[in-house]
Amino acid sequence: MAVQLSEGRPSAIEAAYRHYSHLVYTIALRALGDRQDAEDVTQQVFLAAWRGAENLRPSPTALPGWLVGIARHKIADVLQARGQESRRLRAVADETGRIGPETSRDHALEIAVIAELEAMGDPRGQILRMTIMEGLSHSDVADRLDLPLGTVKSHARRGLIHLRSMLKEVRDDD
Repeated sequence: MAVQLSEGRPSAIEAAYRHYSHLVYTIALRALGDRQDAEDVTQQVFLAAWRGAENLRPSPTALPGWLVGIARHKIADVLQARGQESRRLRAVADETGRIGPETSRDHALEIAVIAELEAMGDPRGQILRMTIMEGLSHSDVADRLDLPLGTVKSHARRGLIHLRSMLKEVRDDD
């Protein structure tokens, strides 16, 4: 399977996914503790494997180890993004707490949403900015970012859920 994958055969990535997606998902779920993030990481791992298949050095045990290595990097990216998001949320909360009476509450919420979109990182934040601020359809975003339509829709949905919970927290603090 590793040889076929390194040669760029589409059937090889399908076979690799069938054989190793559960392993990658389990590792991601244990590390992240969130099913949606684990699903995203699993998808990112196999997308990265497909895009970087020429870097795979075929051997009987190379493929699972290589996929786990990619998974570790993707998990680290998620954990780093979580830390950045947490720090930015605290900064936004501190900043909105300093906004004076001359600044409208709507403006404070707008600042919080923009900061949150930036904190989400790419591709989720980029997808939401393109759909919300630029008014692009999911299909247009998928074409521009060269991502599958289902991935764009999943990121948009999860990002909107996150924004909704963030706005609820902001409202509850008042």
